[in-house]
Amino acid sequence: MAGNQLGKTYCGAAEMAYHLTGLYPDWWPGRRWDRPIRAWAGSKTGEVTRDGVQRLLIGEPKDLNAFGTGLIPHVALVDWSKRTGVPDALDSAVVKHASGAASTLGFKSYDQGREKWQAETLDLVWFDEEPPFDIYMEGLTRTNATMGATFITFTPLLGMSDVVSMFLGKP
Repeated sequence: MAGNQLGKTYCGAAEMAYHLTGLYPDWWPGRRWDRPIRAWAGSKTGEVTRDGVQRLLIGEPKDLNAFGTGLIPHVALVDWSKRTGVPDALDSAVVKHASGAASTLGFKSYDQGREKWQAETLDLVWFDEEPPFDIYMEGLTRTNATMGATFITFTPLLGMSDVVSMFLGKP
């Protein structure tokens, strides 16, 4: 949680790339997966997910030749599928993990509604921008069976919302 344009999304994308690829910097003190993971990353709308999360992880969305120039290196970007209804947006990506197998990443958006955040069992969920409470809880639930993790990169534009209160407590 921090102010606007301070690098929160970039840091979130870097962490997601580390986990998807298994290519952790030597100095990384956080959690490490020694196997491929199943993950989702999302933001407010399909366009915002495309222009932020997807661009930083994969590369410039409007230029297929730039895929693999993001924080996930070209050699690790195995495959991807396009999202319908949002030009140049991806629905998912397959990423080579250091173990030799493949991680999967789904791109989501809050405007899809809570129902589109159901059913999957995941290791990791990244919310870029503060999600509605019901979507946050749904994403959190996706990691229960795996003892996985979630993280949020956001500016608290909604004030002391239910999501922020979970971390800071009510005044």
